[in-house]
Amino acid sequence: MQHELQGIQAFVKVAECCCFTKAAEALNVTQPALTRRIKKLEESLGTPLFERSTRRVSLTAVGKSFLPNARNLLNLFENSVLNIKEMASHQVGKVTLSCLPTAAFYFLPTVIRDYNASYPNIRVRILEHGTNNCLEAVLNGDADFGINMINVTHPNVEFMPLVNEPFVLACRRDHPLAQKPLVMWEELDGYPLIGVRRSSGNRLLIEKALENTKWDPNWFYEVRHLSTSLGLVEAGLGIAALPSLAMPKDDHPTLVSRPLIEPVVRRTLGLIQRREASLSPAAERFKEMLLQLWSNDRNSPWVGKFNL
Repeated sequence: MQHELQGIQAFVKVAECCCFTKAAEALNVTQPALTRRIKKLEESLGTPLFERSTRRVSLTAVGKSFLPNARNLLNLFENSVLNIKEMASHQVGKVTLSCLPTAAFYFLPTVIRDYNASYPNIRVRILEHGTNNCLEAVLNGDADFGINMINVTHPNVEFMPLVNEPFVLACRRDHPLAQKPLVMWEELDGYPLIGVRRSSGNRLLIEKALENTKWDPNWFYEVRHLSTSLGLVEAGLGIAALPSLAMPKDDHPTLVSRPLIEPVVRRTLGLIQRREASLSPAAERFKEMLLQLWSNDRNSPWVGKFNL
C-alpha cells in the first residue's frame, strides 16, 4: 500500500512538473528512486503513463485519463489521515451516550459544558432511554457507553458503579407527610400513589424490595416518566416514590422530598460499556471527564445527598 501511494504521488508530481528532475527535487528523493516508483506503478497498471524523450516528458492518453483519479486518491488519503489525527487529538468527532433521563438531567449538563469548552467541534448525542433500551443501545453499538441501573445486566456489558441513591417520597409542601422528617413505606397507605409503569426498572426495584413486607403499594396512577409523576404530584393529584435524583436539584416552591424507611430502598447507577470494546478518542475523553466529575468529592453537587 505504501509503495502504491508513493508511486501515485510520484506520478502526479511528474505530471505537474513535466520533468523527472524537478519532480524528484520537489519530493526530496533521488531521480533514480523516482524513476523506479514510476516504473513500478506502470507495471502494476500494465500500461505506460508517460511518453519520454530527451527534451520533454508528456502524459500518454491513459496517463491523462488517470491523472484526475490519482489526484482524488491522494486528496482522499490526506484528508482521511488528517481526520484521524484530529479525532486522536479530540478536535472533531461525535460522542453518543445512552442514559436514564434522571441521570441525564442531573449529571450530564456540567460534563457537557466542560467538554464543549475544551473540544467545541465534537458533537455530543444523548439517547434518553429506559433501563432495557439503554442496555440494548450499548450492546448494539448505537451508543459508545451508557448510564444505567445495576439490576439490568448482560454478560457482554461491564458495569462500573458510580452512585447509590435512595428512593424518597415526593409530595407537596402542604401534604401531611411533608411534616415528618422520615416516612415509612406503610404510611403511604391511604393516599393516591403515583408510580411508573410495571415494566420500569424503578418499579420492579421497589416491588422487589417490598415483597417481604406487610405492605404492598397500591399504585393509583401509572405514568411512563418520573418527570410526569412529579407533575401530577405538583398538581395535588397524589404522592410518588421515586429516586432522589428525580427530585429538583434546588429548592422547589411546591415540591419536597422525604426519606422513605423500613426498608430503605436504593438503586445503584453506573457506567455501562461493551466488554473489550474500544472507545473513540473523543468518547474516551468524555468518559474520563464524566468519571472525574463523579469522583471529585469537593466539587460534586451530589456529595452527601444520598446518605440517610
